Amino acid sequence: MSGVVTLAVILVILALLFILSWMLASYAVHGARYTPEETWKDQCGQNPEVKDLAGVQTVSYEIRDEEGYTLHAVYYPNDTASKKFLIMVHGYTLNRNGELKYMPMYRRLGYNCIVYDHRGHGLNRPVPCTFGIKESRDLMAVIRDTYERYGSDIYLGLTGESLGAATEITALKYHPQVHFIVNDCGFADLIPVEKDGLKGMHLPPFLVYPADLACRIVYHFAFTAARPIDSLKDNKIPICFIHGDADTFINCDHSVRMSRATAGYQELHLVPGAAHAKSINTDPAKYEEIVDRFVRGVESGEIA
Repeated sequence: MSGVVTLAVILVILALLFILSWMLASYAVHGARYTPEETWKDQCGQNPEVKDLAGVQTVSYEIRDEEGYTLHAVYYPNDTASKKFLIMVHGYTLNRNGELKYMPMYRRLGYNCIVYDHRGHGLNRPVPCTFGIKESRDLMAVIRDTYERYGSDIYLGLTGESLGAATEITALKYHPQVHFIVNDCGFADLIPVEKDGLKGMHLPPFLVYPADLACRIVYHFAFTAARPIDSLKDNKIPICFIHGDADTFINCDHSVRMSRATAGYQELHLVPGAAHAKSINTDPAKYEEIVDRFVRGVESGEIA
């Protein structure tokens, strides 16, 4: 009889473990999203120049990815006619407005800017976040659409923060036709980020692996497959990595590792005292100086 009791206890423990793992996986892929209105207000608070963007005659449109999924995008034309374009990729739980704090400095560099909502974010249909796996293919659809919409002769760059930065790097395996990437506080590998998150919830880090299994069963992708760093081995696109050295959400070591992994030109800038996605807020003048020098260097051919 004791054997039956032992088996029953084991089955109950396994069932509870799976339930907890499913809850953790669900929490990860369905994190509460901010509305565009909430994000606009937040971005105005982070950078007063964002308010001026309300006067830009924007154009909203939709893009279909390879699966037929609809992405909502907004085009911010520069005040001066220009063939320079920038696709800006936002972070997890935010939306296209999440990149607006960066936009004024790129407009000063003469760029027309395109922002869009990640799948499952903003105005897009609710779906799970896949941490760059499907998002990178969505980005490729935005890149293709940008060339089709604005001309094959445009000069195109990418910038993104956090999940957006990881998405840019993951997309490199598809060899996008872009001239440069500015990469702010992206992750090299999702698993360490998830482990740190579990520690913050006072849960044992090993739970990331049963949560990964639950994610495979329920959502049909693996946390362990979210490894942007693997896309850098044959990359030739110049990348400027920026990361706050006080980032406790995605440790700056992720950018250090990626800067060492890329086969192309790279710069690494660790911003003293900056928390996650706060490098531009911590030292705005230095941040713009870094971006300005890098982008102009690529444009002139000094950086290749």
